[in-house]
Amino acid sequence: MRKFLVVLDDSRECLNAMRYTAYRAAHTGAGIVVLAVISQDELQHFMGVADVMRAEARERIEAHFEVFAKWMRDKQGVDPQLIVREGDAGQEILNLVAEDPQIGILVLGASIEKGGPGPLVTHMTRNAGTLPIPVTIVPGDMSKERLEAIT
Repeated sequence: MRKFLVVLDDSRECLNAMRYTAYRAAHTGAGIVVLAVISQDELQHFMGVADVMRAEARERIEAHFEVFAKWMRDKQGVDPQLIVREGDAGQEILNLVAEDPQIGILVLGASIEKGGPGPLVTHMTRNAGTLPIPVTIVPGDMSKERLEAIT
């Protein structure tokens, strides 16, 4: 089964990326892999409490994921899979794509802030020519209705 890969983070644009992914997966019969990455930088600054911080980050990620997962299951009929990793988000995306040949499309949400589309979108688009899968970038300010219409 083909899978969509979407990144879960605390950004506003993450919501649209999740919605788009759920709509597309529901319409195409695909699966969804949700990747959350805990930055090593966060943990290294506080070496003495790294395990506590790691556990807290994981709890926050799982709670955030469950909100999206419940909506995806109840409203779209898809059951997403959560994968939590530690490291650099860009590298962890590449690692996961290499490990799971069923992942066929990466979906990212683009920020509408003046600073650009966001570090992950910037990183992935700079390297788009060498990525093993296509990338779909979802505008952060696109309405729910428009997302439904285009999927």
